Amino acid sequence: MAELESTVINTNVNQKDPSTALVIAVTTRAIFNLEEEHKLYLEKGKEEYTRHQQANQDKPLPPGTAFAFIQAVQYVNKKILESNPAERNLFDILVLSNNSPESGVRIINSTKHYGLEISKFCFVSDEDSTQYLKSHSVKLFLSADRTDVCNALRRGVSAALVFQQEVQAPSTPLRVVFDGDAVLFSDETDQIFQEQGLEGAVQYERAMEAVPIGEGPLKAFAMHLGKLRKKFGQGESPIRTYLVTARSGRDMGVRAIKTLREWGLPIDEAFFMDGAPKGPILAQIQPHIFFDDGLHNIEGAQNVGVPSAWVPSCC
Repeated sequence: MAELESTVINTNVNQKDPSTALVIAVTTRAIFNLEEEHKLYLEKGKEEYTRHQQANQDKPLPPGTAFAFIQAVQYVNKKILESNPAERNLFDILVLSNNSPESGVRIINSTKHYGLEISKFCFVSDEDSTQYLKSHSVKLFLSADRTDVCNALRRGVSAALVFQQEVQAPSTPLRVVFDGDAVLFSDETDQIFQEQGLEGAVQYERAMEAVPIGEGPLKAFAMHLGKLRKKFGQGESPIRTYLVTARSGRDMGVRAIKTLREWGLPIDEAFFMDGAPKGPILAQIQPHIFFDDGLHNIEGAQNVGVPSAWVPSCC
């Protein structure tokens, strides 16, 4: 129902063509640290929350987990336009919020304060704001609300849940790390592992080596990211992508590599961890965002200060 959505166009930012852009939607709690405000909303209600936001509308909100990722995305746009000023295949960022437009003024002012190039602000009063993702051609949705993420995944939109954490702003270029099974790939091998154990999973992978793994929930976003990545040579790209998977390279790596090749998805570096903790290698990579379906891996990433996003497989 269109009357439930109020969209504010940011006229200070060049508007992108959604048919060619890689559109990313972030919620306010993903891009900013709104934990105190959210607690106020839960404890004292919407009216008190709105009064607080209006009273503090000129006080910038502190950065949240997805903040550095959005900054790095802007850097990629800058480098693309330096190479080709007429390029239309760019990142496009919109903020999706359950705030009213009145309480959303602080959100808009905060993005201006930090110089974030947000093209649209969508203030949605409906309980399920994800119904508007497809109409805005969103390719990735980041939220701090699990229900929103699950709704987005059910609608066929790549989505992940960000946990609020203190993060250091990594330097450029944009670095994105994907887990394999149940993130880039389907969970078919995970299911075999649960039913038949490691030996059964290894045998399954060997038997299916020539057959590409099924698509996972973030495959579509990764393919769009790869399309932007291909605009640059290996040494000059402002985007670097990584696969960090619990798979064993010896027994289960070949099918993963063949699948990426079949998809035409460029990955700069791949790490087959054979079940070892991912935290140490993530600390070396210092990604702007790390996608994984395992909460233990998310926790390990958080422990080394890596911005993390959980892709739930149990919605």
